[in-house]
Amino acid sequence: LMSFINQKKINLVNKVFNSVNKKYDLMNDIMSLGAHRRWKKDLVEWMSPNKDDLLIDVASGSGDVAKIFSNKLNNNCTIFCVEPNKNMMETGKKKLGSFKNIKWYNDYAEKLPFKDNTFDLYSISFGLRNTSNINKSLSEAFRVIKPGGKFYCLEFSKVENETINFFYKRYSKIIPRIGKLIVGKSDPYEYLIKSIDDFYDQNELSDKIENAGFSNIQCRSLFYGVAAIHRGWKIY
Repeated sequence: LMSFINQKKINLVNKVFNSVNKKYDLMNDIMSLGAHRRWKKDLVEWMSPNKDDLLIDVASGSGDVAKIFSNKLNNNCTIFCVEPNKNMMETGKKKLGSFKNIKWYNDYAEKLPFKDNTFDLYSISFGLRNTSNINKSLSEAFRVIKPGGKFYCLEFSKVENETINFFYKRYSKIIPRIGKLIVGKSDPYEYLIKSIDDFYDQNELSDKIENAGFSNIQCRSLFYGVAAIHRGWKIY
């Protein structure tokens, strides 16, 4: 495969999503206490899309963001969903089968099959930390966005409130046990919790987005920083 892709991480992430794809929405509900649904709506609100905007939604999962985006524009838009896991993509396709304006691609954030300067908007929700090469994923995002277009990333982040952090850390420890009850396995959840712990804080991620070429980086923390939305502009 591509030299810049960490195959070991890809195999691990694939294994995780193969085992949870049928319960993916439920898994997100557990990990965010249901808040991910609200956060995805916040993400699309902040995009404030126009009807002719072309959106690429990367690591689409079961297509939540694409669905909210499409509904907001009364389906007067075209959305390209890119999902690296085949089973996960099939789950999304089935879920959004009635949306004829949503196209699905089984591809990676690190190597998108689209021309330079194609999209008005790029979104990635809870997917960036699962890519095998974050810098490459960000530079690919920059490449496929049109000048004047915007990049949006919703991701688990670092909690900025000590009390909330104390409870969040305690809760994180029991998530694998809840996962075992629901999908019969705890390892996928152990991986996901570790991936959140190992991920960048709000400022570090802002720096990475800037290093990829984006300008005017903004960040909104959600629920004291349990998650954050980052936005960057492609000016040239």
